[in-house]
Amino acid sequence: MARSTTRTTSRSPSTRSLPRRLFRWLVRAILIFVVGSVLWVLLYRFVPPPITLTMIGDLAGGRSITKEWMPLSRMDPDMARAAISAEDGNFCRHHGFDFTAIRKAYSGNEAGRRYRGGSTISQQTAKNAFLWQGRSWLRKGLEVWFTGLIELLWGKKRIMEVYLNIAETGIATYGANAGAMRYFHHDASRLTPTEAARIAAILPLPKKRDAIDPHGFVRRYGDRIARRLGPMQRGGYTACLS
Repeated sequence: MARSTTRTTSRSPSTRSLPRRLFRWLVRAILIFVVGSVLWVLLYRFVPPPITLTMIGDLAGGRSITKEWMPLSRMDPDMARAAISAEDGNFCRHHGFDFTAIRKAYSGNEAGRRYRGGSTISQQTAKNAFLWQGRSWLRKGLEVWFTGLIELLWGKKRIMEVYLNIAETGIATYGANAGAMRYFHHDASRLTPTEAARIAAILPLPKKRDAIDPHGFVRRYGDRIARRLGPMQRGGYTACLS
């Protein structure tokens, strides 16, 4: 009579523990990212960002960059007002994301119309300070994370201060102060409303627009921004910077 045998197989301890180790590594990586990003944002609350990935890209391309940090308290108030007027009218009224502007931008893009992007100044600051240019779901997700952090840990004045010091205002030129010296040959502490408005007018496309162009879009758009400075202030749209 033949004897039947049953063969039992068992996974080795190392095989059984592999998913567990992967899970632990994943949790550890998430914790390192969360803690590291919070500390990074806290550091930039008190220390000017020394360099950004966009600046590094210019340096790698053989350009020498121009930047000159100026505290918001020294900068002409019209510069911040012009930036709000041009880029994010609800800057003082949202918590990092303007969902109405996002919906309008999405609807306009779907319909094939040209429409200003829905990114707020807070989102642009998060992208410029901590991330890279370009479009991808990864970068957009990180942008949401860092936007929430700077809104929570910095406040509106610091967000505006960092934005106006690291945003591109020309080819290899960063910040409103460097832009003022490039275009008007004086610093940003004594900008006229027209000069501030023209710097704000080039912010969306700093490599293609010139603040001292005497004709064309920048002049017309800058004049519209300058006319809105008074109503924006009286309407409380810049109250968070007072």
